[in-house]
Amino acid sequence: MGVRIRMKKFGRRHRPFYRICAMDSRAPRDGRVLEVLGTYDPLVPEKDARAILNGERINYWLSKGAQPTEKVKILIKKYGASGTRLEQQRQAIARLAQVRRLQRRPPASASASQSEEHEQRSPEAEAYHAAPTSE
Repeated sequence: MGVRIRMKKFGRRHRPFYRICAMDSRAPRDGRVLEVLGTYDPLVPEKDARAILNGERINYWLSKGAQPTEKVKILIKKYGASGTRLEQQRQAIARLAQVRRLQRRPPASASASQSEEHEQRSPEAEAYHAAPTSE
């Protein structure tokens, strides 16, 4: 059985996402997988954070004679266990995580303005908002 390391497509139309997998060479593109070795998301804005690979397992499969496809070969060269862009990848992943943390946390000024609005309500408005609805 010939083993290939290739990308298995996930996602939906116009939103591709790939898993880097070790597969039997006779299996279809989205067929049965021997092992998942990483992911590749081409829509991530940070170019170096798009591919996440398990270098140890990729080296194992390469030692057993697995052949990577051309695109996967480039990704292994850049982001594999001894890749040429590992430091840039770590920095890009850290920047991406920081941006996501900032997007998740509401700004302090917005929460302060909401509390001010709450304090400015009249007693009638407070009674209205506190009353349960009968629907």
